[in-house]
Amino acid sequence: MKNSSQITFKNTLSFFMLVSIFSLSSCKKDPEPTLTEPPTAADAAFTYSPSAANDNIIEFEAVNSTMTCNWDFDNGTTGSGANVIATYPNAGTYTVTLTVFNQGGSASSSQEIVIDQTDPSLLNDPLFEFLTGGINGPGSKTWVIDSASATHFGVGPDPVGSAGDFPEYWDAGPNEKPGCGMYDDRYVFHLNNFQFDMVTNGSVYVDNLLSGDFPNSYENLGDYTAPFSDQLNESWNITKAADTMISLSGSSFIGFWTGVQDYRIINISDTSLWLQYTDISDGLLWYLRLIPEGFVSSGGGGVVNSYSLPLDFESVEPILTTFGNSSYAYISNPDQSGINTSSMVLETVHGNETWAGLFVDLDTPLDFSAATMISVKVWAPITGDFRIKIENSSNTNDFVEVDGVVTNANTWEEITVDFSAASSGVYDRLVLFPGWDVANAGTFYLDDISQQ
Repeated sequence: MKNSSQITFKNTLSFFMLVSIFSLSSCKKDPEPTLTEPPTAADAAFTYSPSAANDNIIEFEAVNSTMTCNWDFDNGTTGSGANVIATYPNAGTYTVTLTVFNQGGSASSSQEIVIDQTDPSLLNDPLFEFLTGGINGPGSKTWVIDSASATHFGVGPDPVGSAGDFPEYWDAGPNEKPGCGMYDDRYVFHLNNFQFDMVTNGSVYVDNLLSGDFPNSYENLGDYTAPFSDQLNESWNITKAADTMISLSGSSFIGFWTGVQDYRIINISDTSLWLQYTDISDGLLWYLRLIPEGFVSSGGGGVVNSYSLPLDFESVEPILTTFGNSSYAYISNPDQSGINTSSMVLETVHGNETWAGLFVDLDTPLDFSAATMISVKVWAPITGDFRIKIENSSNTNDFVEVDGVVTNANTWEEITVDFSAASSGVYDRLVLFPGWDVANAGTFYLDDISQQ
């Protein structure tokens, strides 16, 4: 005879087995996710037409605007978005390629466009003039590393530290890296078709962590020297945005190889080109100073960080010092209207101190014997005082400050203040206090700082 506990246990076990079987038979596997269909060449189709302003400025439109659109304009520039514009200063035939992307993949299509005539006016850009010699120059300019100058090469943190755009971790002394394959390299920027030539003289200098990019490289003064042939008939492109960048094509690069071909312009003039660029191997920022071939360097070293008025931020982006927790950047003009239709402006976000602002050091002390006024174009989020101060950098207790007034918010306005009471030949620092006496005053845009 079976006892009741055995019967109960078996009945319970049978019940759970039945439930489990029912559960397993009732579960259905979720359907596999359906991948988006990849785009076709038809999705990458595009149309184009000359702009109303100029036949050499072409407007492009992607047929399928729902996808991510990347453009190669075959003129040394690229773009993104469904509706884009490209400028072609030089006559010629260009093959424009649109590549579209979605979650399923990508597709491309290309068309040839013909530019009938060269338009020199489209090459009349201060950056082009500094970099290549301009439309009235010989057509190209050759740059070399300023090896005779201290701080011609160095490294610092990324993002930049308290020292600003400066190689605060290490900087090279004059001719500190001889025979490494960098000092004898030549970088030729042509205006015609934005051609770029990298003349290596047979070798280049590369980051030790990236020596594997170059077969037969060997250790040399802390990093590696590598055999590398000339990179000719490549192209260069300048992008004006928050940071003005030079980008190179193919396998060409400038100076010390860190795995990138995009260089931020810290400062550029007829005789000096300061570049900052990233290192993909260790997250650092590298710095290079170049000079035109044949130019005799002063050998003084140090990053050039003094400037002269006027400042319009189109070709030179001064290194500024902020205080009161303000910040700044150079960006495309967000409101090209009214009294200011220029391309680039200085953006500054006001810090949390009522006295927040920023300053720039000048080459020489200001001369007020003939021009006593200082003016600045301002786009302010609020009305109120805008203080302008001139200061003796060697004795900061020696200064003169005058308040201007912003009377209209959210539009460009020129503020002019009078320094006729100030002495000439004393003050070599210009200090700006947008949103004076207001904490967290917002984002201001400044342009065209001049003396008149």
